[in-house]
Amino acid sequence: MKQTNTFSKQSGNLIFNFFKHHLGIFIMILVLSALLSVRTPVFLTSNNLLTVLRQISHNMFLALGMTMVIVLGGIDLSVGALVAMTGTMTVGFIVLQGMPIWLGVILGLVIGTLCGLINGTIIAFFKFPAFIVTLATMNIVRGAAYLYCGGKTTRIVDEAFVGIGTGALGPIPYPVIYMIILIAVFSFLLNRTKLGTYIYAIGGNREAARLSGVPIKSVEIAVFTITGFLASFAGIVLAARMYSGQPSVGDGNEMNAIAACVLGGISMSGGVGSVGGTILGVILIGIINNGLNLLNVSSYWQLVAKGVIILFAVMVDWVKRNRHSSIN
Repeated sequence: MKQTNTFSKQSGNLIFNFFKHHLGIFIMILVLSALLSVRTPVFLTSNNLLTVLRQISHNMFLALGMTMVIVLGGIDLSVGALVAMTGTMTVGFIVLQGMPIWLGVILGLVIGTLCGLINGTIIAFFKFPAFIVTLATMNIVRGAAYLYCGGKTTRIVDEAFVGIGTGALGPIPYPVIYMIILIAVFSFLLNRTKLGTYIYAIGGNREAARLSGVPIKSVEIAVFTITGFLASFAGIVLAARMYSGQPSVGDGNEMNAIAACVLGGISMSGGVGSVGGTILGVILIGIINNGLNLLNVSSYWQLVAKGVIILFAVMVDWVKRNRHSSIN
C-alpha cells in the first residue's frame, strides 16, 4: 500500500510539473480551440478532430526524430527531402520495377535509414556541423528523387499499398495508430533507456559526457539513423495517402518539425526537452493549420503564420536560457 501511495504521489508530481512547464502552450491550444469553435462549428466535430489527428501524424513522425536530434544538440534539415525521395522510390519500385509491395516498402525504409546513417557517420567522425551536412544531404536527396522519376508523379492504385496510409481500425485511421505507437516507443527510449540518458548528457554538456565515458560517436550515428528511418516511414505513409510518389512533397517539413519541437519547450542549444512537449507542439501547429484552412485563409498567409510562430518560439527559448544563465 505504501509503495502504491508513493508511486501515485510521484506520478502526480510528474503530471503537475509537466503542466507547469508547458502552461503557455496549453493555454495557447485551449484559447485557439475555443476561438475556432466559435468561428467555425465544424472544428469540434468528431470527423474534423480525426482529420486533425490524421494530418498531424505526418509531422509527429518527423518531430519525434527531430526531438532526439535537437536534444542531442544538433539539427537535421534533410528529413523533408527524405520524405519525398523514399515515397517516390517506394512507389516507383512497386509500379515501375514491379516489385512486391513488401519488398518496395522495405527498400524504401532501408534507403532512408542509410541516408540517416551517412549523415550521422559524417557528423560523428569528421565533426562537421550537422546544419551543413544535412543541408547538403537535403539537396542531394531531393535531386535524387527528381532524377529517379524524371520529375514526374508516379501513380499507384494498389489497395494493399494505399491502405497503409488510408486504412483505418474502426474509426481510427492507421496513421493515428502508427503515431500512438511511435509516441510510446520514443517516450520509453528517451526516458527509460541508456541511449536516452546519453542523448541528454551529450546535449547538456558534451565535454562532461565525453569525460564520463559516453560513446558520443555511436550515439550521434544512432540518433541520425533513427531520424532517417522515421523520415522514410513518413514518406511511405504519405505516398500511400496521396496514391502517388511525388518528388516535390515534403518541402518545408523539416521546418514544421523544428517548430513543433521548439514550441514544445525543446532548447535549440540541446539537453532540454521531452516527447510530451513535442506532442503539444505538433498539436498546436496542427490546430493552426486546420483552423486556417477551415477559415479559408490563403496558403501564403499560412506560411507567414508559421514563420511568426517559429520566431516567437525561438525568442521564448532565448529568454528562458538567458534567465537560467543569469540565475546560475
